[in-house]
Amino acid sequence: MYRIASKKSLNPTVTQMEIEAPLVAKKARPGQFIILRVNDDSERIPLTVAGTDAGKGTVKIIFQVVGATTEKLNHKMEGEYIQDFVGPLGTATQTDGIKKVCIIGGGVGCAIAMPLAQEFHRIGTEVTSIIGFRNKDLLILEEEFKECSDELIVMTDDGSYSRKGNVTVPLNEMLEEGRQFDMIMAIGPLIMMKFVVATARPFGVPVTVSMNPIMIDGTGMCGCCRLSLNQDGKRITKFACVDGPDFNGYEVDFDEAMTRGRMYTVFERKAYEETCNLFKAKET
Repeated sequence: MYRIASKKSLNPTVTQMEIEAPLVAKKARPGQFIILRVNDDSERIPLTVAGTDAGKGTVKIIFQVVGATTEKLNHKMEGEYIQDFVGPLGTATQTDGIKKVCIIGGGVGCAIAMPLAQEFHRIGTEVTSIIGFRNKDLLILEEEFKECSDELIVMTDDGSYSRKGNVTVPLNEMLEEGRQFDMIMAIGPLIMMKFVVATARPFGVPVTVSMNPIMIDGTGMCGCCRLSLNQDGKRITKFACVDGPDFNGYEVDFDEAMTRGRMYTVFERKAYEETCNLFKAKET
């Protein structure tokens, strides 16, 4: 059992927790993830490590309430416990040799992008961060990005805060102006990452994307997190849990990944509604 050391709401649908897990906190690196179960009868879900405190033995996770399991997790209070917390899993983001990086985060993907921006800042890399949200109410982690970025651009789709537009607008402006980056790191919705790759392609800037599809065992055995990559004219299969979650954005078949991501939408919505109704019944 793993104790919830702290809990706070970042916006109406996104929650941050610190979980007491000393062994995970000691070893986890930016880009890696954990798999947790809320209760002993819950499904397993992957969540990216959003920060660690080895001294306190805690691991920070940030999640959006979109399904049954995240709804159950969000009903847990500070001081309560979750059943399982396994990690760190996956391969840490490669930072060697990167002098200038552009970190792009979309929505709750900023929870993954933020610790990467912090790590690059820590090692002396020049960090340009672009973060995007649908509207002002969904904005998260702005202050954290300010602290670790040499330049921060905030975008909202509807223009309710800062600049109006999506994250590819300032990215394209920078590249057309001749700005040089050793790497672009894109983390967010699949459609966002697809268009970041398309924007960067004419300029030949390396793009790394973080792929977090459905995962179950986190060891590559179940095959649920498989991705199709196009390498040197050949189509190959990789597994996000053991080969990733970071991949060369130019190689990822985003259309297939998006199709697979929609396969369980109806089931997930039904499970979420059933869980919500269960909590409402308990409250009344």
